[in-house]
Amino acid sequence: MKSFTKLTAIACPFDEINVDTNQLCPTRFNKLPIGDPYLRKVMFHDQRFTHDGKPRNTDFIFNREPYNKAEIIVADQNWGIGSSRESAVYAMASFGIKSVIAASFGDIHYNNMTKNGLCPVQLSQEACHEIRSLLLENIGAEITVDLEELKVIAPDGTEYEFDMHPLKRRCLIQGLDDISLTKQYMDAIKSFEASHHKARPFLMVQKPT
Repeated sequence: MKSFTKLTAIACPFDEINVDTNQLCPTRFNKLPIGDPYLRKVMFHDQRFTHDGKPRNTDFIFNREPYNKAEIIVADQNWGIGSSRESAVYAMASFGIKSVIAASFGDIHYNNMTKNGLCPVQLSQEACHEIRSLLLENIGAEITVDLEELKVIAPDGTEYEFDMHPLKRRCLIQGLDDISLTKQYMDAIKSFEASHHKARPFLMVQKPT
């Protein structure tokens, strides 16, 4: 996966609480393959489009300039709650989202984001409100998410510190998914398997003769 270190981009202020994964990717789109061009329309599909893909609500924030080009979302509480569908992250990434700032996240969705190269940032509800207010006052403003320094820089220059589990942070910065991370330990894995089989040969699977 692509690494995430630092991003400065247009941020979309999204005031709704309790955004669930079915909004981010309605169930009927769960099996769309990564790379399908229609995936770009899937995030908030039923609020943005009709069943045949025509614009439903031109006033919906992600249908409007400049937020149809946003790479960062500044949300509220409980972003990504509901089912564990990883397709919600695929839909966000296909739209162009690379980071979400929120007061809280659904646990599985948070993990799915980090495993697919998207950076979830948890700030206080007050901080999220402050940043959204600045974005509403300055349409199209950019903010910075700096994962290396663990800080968000708002449009007015205010800095907000955040935290992330060291392993998740390392994987995002180095662009490591679960498979890539495991491969870094292949020598240790092979060494363990060799010594384990030598000490317990009775556990080895016997090839049929």
